[in-house]
Amino acid sequence: MKLSTFQIYYTIFVFIALAAFEHIIIGLFPPLFPYIAEDLSINVGNLGFISGMNILVTAISSIYWGYLSGKHKRKRLIIIGTLIWVGSIFLTAISRSFVELLFYQILTGIGLGCMASIGFSVLTDYIPYRKRGLILSLWGMAQGLGGIVGSMMASLTTTSSGWRWSFELVGMIGLALIFLYVFITEPNRGASDPELNEMESSNQTYDYVIEAKHLKAILLKGSNVYLYFQALFMNIATGSLIWIPTLYTYKIIQQGYDMDTAVIASGFLYAIFQIGGMASVYLGHLGDRVQRKSFKGRAYITAFFVFFTLPLYICFFAIPMTNLSLPNDGSAVDIVVSLIQQIFLNPWVALLFLLSFVASAFQSANTPNWLALITDVNLPEHRGTAFSIANLFNSIGRTIGNVAVGIILGIIGTQFTEPHNYIITLCVLQLFLIPSAICYVKMANNNVTDIKHVKRTLTKRGNK
Repeated sequence: MKLSTFQIYYTIFVFIALAAFEHIIIGLFPPLFPYIAEDLSINVGNLGFISGMNILVTAISSIYWGYLSGKHKRKRLIIIGTLIWVGSIFLTAISRSFVELLFYQILTGIGLGCMASIGFSVLTDYIPYRKRGLILSLWGMAQGLGGIVGSMMASLTTTSSGWRWSFELVGMIGLALIFLYVFITEPNRGASDPELNEMESSNQTYDYVIEAKHLKAILLKGSNVYLYFQALFMNIATGSLIWIPTLYTYKIIQQGYDMDTAVIASGFLYAIFQIGGMASVYLGHLGDRVQRKSFKGRAYITAFFVFFTLPLYICFFAIPMTNLSLPNDGSAVDIVVSLIQQIFLNPWVALLFLLSFVASAFQSANTPNWLALITDVNLPEHRGTAFSIANLFNSIGRTIGNVAVGIILGIIGTQFTEPHNYIITLCVLQLFLIPSAICYVKMANNNVTDIKHVKRTLTKRGNK
């Protein structure tokens, strides 16, 4: 393998790992809520607010990072951002009050903002046009796996070492990532677009950069507007899903188990029940195939999968964990072995696994195809900013979904106890998948217009 080819694959690997790591941090926090709340004497609902603020600040800061990525060297920016979030993660581990925890998580969000926007910008310059959905599915899948790993880390380390150790461990891994950045190779902008192949072969560089006057056109572009609102509605629904481990915890406690056993088991169940998300690789590839036949294809097929995610998740939340059998005071290994056995021996758990597999598989179609569309409809120098703006709507949705769980729980909690209040709350928030699917259907015509405009513009610039 030539060195240049190795550097390309190495850089893609590092940025996919970055996507996973961002979501390890996001997934780490919610399972720790009961322990942090008890240690710092904070209401669990207030911790939901802190988590939501972290997500929101990450999204807002990513717009500025995305704008910088269209003007400056991205390698230097990613190192600066990583230093910010690593430092604030260590500070989070020594928090002693609600105010300190909130402040340090806001700082973490500022640092994390660079990872998504700059990572996306670099990847889209490396990925061949015909494989955007496929490769970006790996980026999206890494985010999902990161959330699972974060949840499992919390479950495995907290019961034995306390919640602070989880953040310290993540901070130490983050320091190691900075070393990996030294060897990444930054691509030329537009290197993956076929319309610029002639420019690349003649060793010319695509030197167009974003300017402030371009922001209005990026904001108001037809496809982008629908992608913004699709992300908002989608993430109100999926943002609430970070409370699934808490739902599992109360379902397991309802079966007579103690808190420690329930927390460990819920972390593993959350990981096991998200396995269907690996289908995103195929569904991203499927999006590539239908998009080659029609520029409307990717939007239509993703709308189908998003819409049918709704009834699957509602059924999944409602089914009880009847006859669950776990070892009391058992080790984490004993518990996970028992849970896997339950999938084959307990029909209720088997049904839960089947529903979760199909639901998470259908949901996984969204990320790679959404990422591919926002790449297709924007010029290379605009992609980091366009993604960051869309990601703001993405994160506003997640924040609303996260905070809405606490609000709806407070209302429903007057009539229902755990776990029924969580079941009803999560079911209500999945209704936002309906307008999310409608946005895909409505954007299809805009996709045709905007993709053709990008291709014409790049062809003209490549021929100069």
